[in-house]
Amino acid sequence: MPTTSSHSPAVFSSDGAGTATTPSALHRHPGWTLALLALWLLATIGLRPLLLPDEGRYAEVAREMLRGDGLVPTLLGLPFFHKPPLMYWLDIAGMQLLGVHAFAARVAPALGAWLMGAALFLDLRRRVGPHEALVALGVMATTPFFFIGGQYANHDMLVAGLITVAVLSGQRAVDDPTRTDLRWLVTAWGAMALAVLAKGLIGVVLPALVVGPWLLAQRRWRQCLGLMHPLAVGVFLLIAAPWFVAMQLRYPGFFDYFFMEQHFRRFAQAGFNNAQPLWFYAAVLPLLTLPWSLWLPAAWRHPVPGLQRGLVLWWLVAIVGFFSLPTSKLVGYALPALAPLCGLLGLAVARGQVWRKVMPAAALLCVGIVATLAWQAPHSHRDLGETLARLRQPDERVVFVEGAFFDVPFYAGLTRPPIVLSNWDDPDIARTDNWRKELSDAGRFDPPAAARQLWRTAQAGRLLCAPGTVWFIADLAWKPMPELAGIAAVYKGHNGVLWRVDARTPRTGCP
Repeated sequence: MPTTSSHSPAVFSSDGAGTATTPSALHRHPGWTLALLALWLLATIGLRPLLLPDEGRYAEVAREMLRGDGLVPTLLGLPFFHKPPLMYWLDIAGMQLLGVHAFAARVAPALGAWLMGAALFLDLRRRVGPHEALVALGVMATTPFFFIGGQYANHDMLVAGLITVAVLSGQRAVDDPTRTDLRWLVTAWGAMALAVLAKGLIGVVLPALVVGPWLLAQRRWRQCLGLMHPLAVGVFLLIAAPWFVAMQLRYPGFFDYFFMEQHFRRFAQAGFNNAQPLWFYAAVLPLLTLPWSLWLPAAWRHPVPGLQRGLVLWWLVAIVGFFSLPTSKLVGYALPALAPLCGLLGLAVARGQVWRKVMPAAALLCVGIVATLAWQAPHSHRDLGETLARLRQPDERVVFVEGAFFDVPFYAGLTRPPIVLSNWDDPDIARTDNWRKELSDAGRFDPPAAARQLWRTAQAGRLLCAPGTVWFIADLAWKPMPELAGIAAVYKGHNGVLWRVDARTPRTGCP
């Protein structure tokens, strides 16, 4: 069993010359360390606008659920089953407590990052010592991939944090080769259940892929079978199953869409977005973990006593290998590999004193990236949404023209879903992984709502058949069609234009 010596010099802080001094408050009280981690993660999450498409989409889903029944995720009024609801539920809680703004929309990824950091820190503290654990946590906290992932409103960091808790809890459950600690095993299965509610089947597949083969490689067959203890599996089903069953009962075809299409076919087929070569993650992970990835050679050469190095290395290889197989690769998929990687790097860094100079610079780099994103606000439509909120009356309709302006309802506070104009009869929609496919797929679960919200471009003139003001949101290059006579540009934003037309008199072609 791995042990930690209470007489190790690592327990004490150092004056920089290798002389042991009295233990610091952070070494003695891990609660203070975890509180500082939370403050570090929360300090900048509200500084920048929502980025598109992910942040605008998922923040708007949470806002609509806040106003809806809280059980069915909806996007622009249509059932949206790309992902399970845990992130939305957490963000709803944030919005109820703090209000509807970007800070609240990023509560879930911040919690996922905190869970990842806390789990790694507490595990290393027990296995190798407080000093090494503290430095390793500092390395993780100032890694750009971790810091930005912890304030990017999508599902990746939340599921990565829960997977980290599951793996480390599973490891703790089998620390003693002669027995399995049921308390930690139940904790691991509970974390996997929440991970499934966060992003789907990878929440249980990835922890099993890490812990199971590691035990088998040591010929610990009985403990490997013991991972399926009925109580632990029962806790998993009690947490994870009810929402999925409820959705299948309400929307027949949900299981096929969520599990087969969004999991198996998405993993196996090449028609989804962001196709990348097999070596993609092996190349980008060192870049995303700079400056600390410079210690990779040292981490490889010098094993740390007390650390289950075989598990840590397999964990890293298993996650990267798993997500390298499909053609579609997004950077955030690799976040579950961050804990073992930062653990190895942090323990290598902790052997010297240079981290005292590098860590402040790495922290400034992280904050600088957030400041740059806040200044540039790439693809954001916050200015259009806020302008629409000022000018529009509550009963006036809003129309999106050929674009995924998902953040506009969030910033404008729309209570009625907008109409989306596009060529919805295009057969290529089903073959292209983009915003049109997302909305078209959502419409399959509620055809009447789809008929109300998804209008063909040729129907644009019908928008003016009823009296009242209609607002159009379009990109900068859009030219209004002739049937929208009287339309005028009201505001030109950084990434789109707000148009207005008043329908006061009967139009030709109206019923």
